[in-house]
Amino acid sequence: MDWFNTPEEPAAAGASAPLLVSELSAVIAGLLDDSRLQDIRVRGEVTNYKHHSRGHRYFSLSEKGGGSTAAVIKCVMWRSDADRLAFTPEEGMEVVVSGSVVVYAPHGAYQFQVKSMEKAGLGEKYLLVEKWKKDLDARGLFAQERKRQLPAFPARIGVVTSETGAVIHDIRNVIGRRYPVEIVISPTAVQGETAHHEIAAAIERLAGLVDVVIVARGGGSFEDLFPFNHPEVVMAIAACPVPVVSAIGHEVDVTLADLAADMRAPTPSAAAELVVPDRNILRSQLAELRCRMSDALIERVAWVKEEITGLRDRLRPQRFLRKLDERKTDAADLAERLERGFSTRLERERLLLAGMRNALEGRSPRALLARGYCVVEKEGAVVRGVAGITPGDRMKIQFYDGSSLVNVERVDHDGNI
Repeated sequence: MDWFNTPEEPAAAGASAPLLVSELSAVIAGLLDDSRLQDIRVRGEVTNYKHHSRGHRYFSLSEKGGGSTAAVIKCVMWRSDADRLAFTPEEGMEVVVSGSVVVYAPHGAYQFQVKSMEKAGLGEKYLLVEKWKKDLDARGLFAQERKRQLPAFPARIGVVTSETGAVIHDIRNVIGRRYPVEIVISPTAVQGETAHHEIAAAIERLAGLVDVVIVARGGGSFEDLFPFNHPEVVMAIAACPVPVVSAIGHEVDVTLADLAADMRAPTPSAAAELVVPDRNILRSQLAELRCRMSDALIERVAWVKEEITGLRDRLRPQRFLRKLDERKTDAADLAERLERGFSTRLERERLLLAGMRNALEGRSPRALLARGYCVVEKEGAVVRGVAGITPGDRMKIQFYDGSSLVNVERVDHDGNI
């Protein structure tokens, strides 16, 4: 039998044609497009972790504590996504990854393509921080009106940070260069399970010792900065008797401690610049003030000299006597004018009085009596006619030059005449 030239046997009746490998891979890929396998989150333990020289990350995820029978899925995280990692994955670390299940055709295997990764439990911590933020805000600890102004010229500055590291070194350098003052370090752990207790205690230790406090640490992941979100730290900052400047993490990192602080700085060095003035600028300002004061003093002296010269001229004897003569001349002229005016007015008043006297004398009863008239009185009342007179009445007759008493013998009325 010619094994090499034996013709192909016909396909069994009703059997389908065999798939190519690429076709099978396409079918599997189509099945993996299921929404339940796309853009999902998976929690597991990192194993077989490898950091490729090109930046890609290869590892597997397995059930934590599952032993040798634990389910395992291979994972890949391309460099474009891995460069955004805030931490370095380690063997045995429990993480939560986000991504999709894909098929890798060259190996005929499926794998989980990771887009992002976080340490397990961070999601719960994010929610916890949001809850703390809401509660502390409701208590007014983040209110703008409780923020205090920093002292212009502090004598002692408290720093709450780790004893080691670049933070305290940077703060010392900046303060020493700008405005050297005493620095009181209150050391504390800045990360870890109990760090929030230490940070709060370090802040409280500075009460009554300094004029302003800097709470600082370098950059780090959300988990590294987590102690600065703890309510115990926030309340310690709010209760601090002096202003507090926070400089925690990088500028993009905002903790609850930053919200409670009186002022926030993007870096520890920037915090040091905020709490002390720049002595070079102060020197320049002092020099400018000195010049302005000198100019003002010179101007004032010149004005006083001018005033003194004017007073001297005004008080000079010759000038005084000349002014006195001018006043005498003015007074004499005024007296002459007053005298002329008074004489004229007096003559007018005399003429007026004479006319009034003549008019009054012309209307005087004595003038009438002098012309031959007389006044008859009966019992002290003037008699105006004979109607009030009867024979036998005693009456007084007033003449120009005297009076007489008479008795009435007869009364004649006009009707009888």
